[in-house]
Amino acid sequence: MERLNRDVYIAVVLLVLCGVLFWATFDIRQPDYGVLMPSAWPRTILVALTILSLIYLIQSLRRGRDGAPAEEIEGIAGIEARQPGLIGWILYWRNPLWCFALFLAYLITLPVFGMLIGGVLFVFVLQGVLGGWALRRLAYHAAVALLTVGGMWSVFTYGLDVMLPAGMLFDPFR
Repeated sequence: MERLNRDVYIAVVLLVLCGVLFWATFDIRQPDYGVLMPSAWPRTILVALTILSLIYLIQSLRRGRDGAPAEEIEGIAGIEARQPGLIGWILYWRNPLWCFALFLAYLITLPVFGMLIGGVLFVFVLQGVLGGWALRRLAYHAAVALLTVGGMWSVFTYGLDVMLPAGMLFDPFR
Protein backbone atom coordinates (compact mmCIF):
# COMPACT_ATOMS: atom_id res chain seq x y z
CA MET A 1 0.00 0.00 0.00
CA GLU A 2 1.34 3.41 -0.95
CA ARG A 3 1.78 5.89 1.89
CA LEU A 4 -0.89 8.59 2.03
CA ASN A 5 -0.01 12.27 2.06
CA ARG A 6 -0.80 14.70 4.87
CA ASP A 7 -3.66 16.28 2.96
CA VAL A 8 -5.58 13.00 3.04
CA TYR A 9 -5.37 12.92 6.84
CA ILE A 10 -6.46 16.56 7.10
CA ALA A 11 -9.40 15.95 4.74
CA VAL A 12 -10.51 12.94 6.82
CA VAL A 13 -10.29 15.02 10.01
CA LEU A 14 -12.35 17.77 8.36
CA LEU A 15 -14.99 15.25 7.27
CA VAL A 16 -15.19 13.78 10.77
CA LEU A 17 -15.45 17.29 12.23
CA CYS A 18 -18.26 18.15 9.79
CA GLY A 19 -20.07 14.97 10.82
CA VAL A 20 -19.74 15.75 14.53
CA LEU A 21 -20.92 19.32 14.04
CA PHE A 22 -23.85 18.17 11.87
CA TRP A 23 -24.83 15.70 14.60
CA ALA A 24 -24.66 18.56 17.12
CA THR A 25 -27.22 20.55 15.12
CA PHE A 26 -29.87 18.08 16.25
CA ASP A 27 -29.42 19.43 19.80
CA ILE A 28 -30.42 22.97 18.79
CA ARG A 29 -33.64 23.91 20.57
CA GLN A 30 -36.68 24.24 18.32
CA PRO A 31 -38.87 27.22 19.25
CA ASP A 32 -42.66 27.12 18.99
CA TYR A 33 -42.84 30.04 16.57
CA GLY A 34 -41.47 30.82 13.14
CA VAL A 35 -41.23 28.88 9.94
CA LEU A 36 -37.50 28.31 9.53
CA MET A 37 -35.82 26.06 12.08
CA PRO A 38 -32.78 27.54 13.87
CA SER A 39 -30.69 24.57 12.71
CA ALA A 40 -31.32 25.26 9.01
CA TRP A 41 -28.38 27.63 8.39
CA PRO A 42 -25.78 25.65 10.35
CA ARG A 43 -26.79 22.49 8.47
CA THR A 44 -26.65 24.29 5.13
CA ILE A 45 -23.15 25.59 5.83
CA LEU A 46 -22.02 22.19 7.11
CA VAL A 47 -23.29 20.48 3.96
CA ALA A 48 -21.29 22.95 1.86
CA LEU A 49 -18.19 22.38 4.03
CA THR A 50 -18.65 18.61 3.73
CA ILE A 51 -18.82 18.82 -0.06
CA LEU A 52 -15.67 20.97 -0.13
CA SER A 53 -13.91 18.54 2.22
CA LEU A 54 -14.88 15.62 -0.02
CA ILE A 55 -13.42 17.44 -3.03
CA TYR A 56 -10.28 18.08 -0.97
CA LEU A 57 -10.07 14.37 -0.07
CA ILE A 58 -10.47 13.27 -3.69
CA GLN A 59 -7.80 15.71 -4.88
CA SER A 60 -5.49 14.60 -2.08
CA LEU A 61 -5.91 10.94 -2.96
CA ARG A 62 -5.18 11.67 -6.62
CA ARG A 63 -2.05 13.70 -5.79
CA GLY A 64 -0.10 10.83 -4.28
CA ARG A 65 2.49 10.59 -1.57
CA ASP A 66 4.35 13.27 0.37
CA GLY A 67 7.97 13.96 -0.39
CA ALA A 68 7.66 13.77 -4.17
CA PRO A 69 10.55 15.47 -5.97
CA ALA A 70 10.07 19.21 -6.45
CA GLU A 71 10.41 18.87 -10.22
CA GLU A 72 7.59 16.32 -10.27
CA ILE A 73 5.32 18.51 -8.14
CA GLU A 74 6.22 21.64 -10.12
CA GLY A 75 5.43 19.92 -13.39
CA ILE A 76 2.08 18.60 -12.17
CA ALA A 77 0.66 21.38 -10.05
CA GLY A 78 2.69 24.42 -11.10
CA ILE A 79 4.15 24.79 -7.59
CA GLU A 80 7.52 26.49 -7.29
CA ALA A 81 10.28 24.83 -5.33
CA ARG A 82 10.99 26.74 -2.13
CA GLN A 83 14.38 28.38 -1.80
CA PRO A 84 16.21 28.22 1.54
CA GLY A 85 16.31 31.08 4.02
CA LEU A 86 14.01 33.92 5.00
CA ILE A 87 13.85 35.38 1.50
CA GLY A 88 12.88 31.99 0.08
CA TRP A 89 10.18 31.62 2.73
CA ILE A 90 8.78 35.09 1.96
CA LEU A 91 8.82 34.42 -1.79
CA TYR A 92 7.13 31.06 -1.33
CA TRP A 93 4.36 32.47 0.90
CA ARG A 94 4.04 35.90 -0.77
CA ASN A 95 0.40 35.51 -1.85
CA PRO A 96 -0.96 34.60 1.61
CA LEU A 97 1.23 37.32 3.14
CA TRP A 98 -0.24 39.86 0.69
CA CYS A 99 -3.75 38.72 1.62
CA PHE A 100 -3.10 39.14 5.34
CA ALA A 101 -1.37 42.51 4.92
CA LEU A 102 -4.12 43.93 2.71
CA PHE A 103 -6.83 42.62 5.04
CA LEU A 104 -5.05 44.29 7.97
CA ALA A 105 -4.98 47.55 5.98
CA TYR A 106 -8.70 47.09 5.23
CA LEU A 107 -9.49 46.65 8.93
CA ILE A 108 -7.39 49.66 9.93
CA THR A 109 -9.05 51.90 7.33
CA LEU A 110 -12.58 50.58 8.00
CA PRO A 111 -13.57 53.54 10.23
CA VAL A 112 -12.54 55.97 7.47
CA PHE A 113 -13.77 54.23 4.32
CA GLY A 114 -16.56 52.12 5.75
CA MET A 115 -17.68 48.71 4.61
CA LEU A 116 -18.71 49.59 1.06
CA ILE A 117 -15.79 51.72 -0.15
CA GLY A 118 -13.22 49.80 1.91
CA GLY A 119 -14.52 46.44 0.70
CA VAL A 120 -14.46 47.50 -2.94
CA LEU A 121 -10.92 48.88 -2.57
CA PHE A 122 -9.77 45.74 -0.73
CA VAL A 123 -11.12 43.36 -3.38
CA PHE A 124 -9.84 45.52 -6.27
CA VAL A 125 -6.32 45.89 -4.86
CA LEU A 126 -6.12 42.23 -3.83
CA GLN A 127 -7.14 41.11 -7.32
CA GLY A 128 -4.56 43.46 -8.78
CA VAL A 129 -1.80 42.19 -6.53
CA LEU A 130 -2.61 38.52 -7.09
CA GLY A 131 -3.79 38.69 -10.71
CA GLY A 132 -1.65 41.43 -12.18
CA TRP A 133 -2.13 45.07 -13.10
CA ALA A 134 -2.58 44.70 -16.85
CA LEU A 135 -4.83 47.41 -18.27
CA ARG A 136 -7.25 44.86 -19.70
CA ARG A 137 -7.66 43.22 -16.30
CA LEU A 138 -8.34 46.45 -14.40
CA ALA A 139 -11.87 46.80 -15.79
CA TYR A 140 -12.58 43.17 -14.92
CA HIS A 141 -11.20 43.64 -11.38
CA ALA A 142 -13.30 46.78 -10.92
CA ALA A 143 -16.47 45.06 -12.15
CA VAL A 144 -15.93 42.06 -9.87
CA ALA A 145 -15.17 44.27 -6.87
CA LEU A 146 -18.21 46.51 -7.44
CA LEU A 147 -20.65 43.70 -8.15
CA THR A 148 -19.61 41.35 -5.36
CA VAL A 149 -19.04 43.85 -2.55
CA GLY A 150 -21.85 46.15 -3.67
CA GLY A 151 -24.21 43.21 -4.03
CA MET A 152 -23.42 41.79 -0.59
CA TRP A 153 -23.60 45.26 0.94
CA SER A 154 -27.04 45.75 -0.64
CA VAL A 155 -28.28 42.37 0.55
CA PHE A 156 -27.20 43.03 4.13
CA THR A 157 -28.25 46.69 4.20
CA TYR A 158 -31.59 46.57 2.42
CA GLY A 159 -32.58 42.90 2.42
CA LEU A 160 -31.61 41.98 5.97
CA ASP A 161 -31.66 45.45 7.60
CA VAL A 162 -28.16 45.03 9.00
CA MET A 163 -26.38 48.32 9.66
CA LEU A 164 -22.85 47.92 8.32
CA PRO A 165 -20.01 50.32 9.19
CA ALA A 166 -20.52 53.48 7.14
CA GLY A 167 -17.20 55.27 7.60
CA MET A 168 -16.42 58.97 7.53
CA LEU A 169 -16.33 59.39 3.74
CA PHE A 170 -19.65 57.84 2.75
CA ASP A 171 -22.71 57.43 4.96
CA PRO A 172 -25.82 56.68 2.89
CA PHE A 173 -28.11 56.97 5.95
CA ARG A 174 -27.14 60.47 7.12
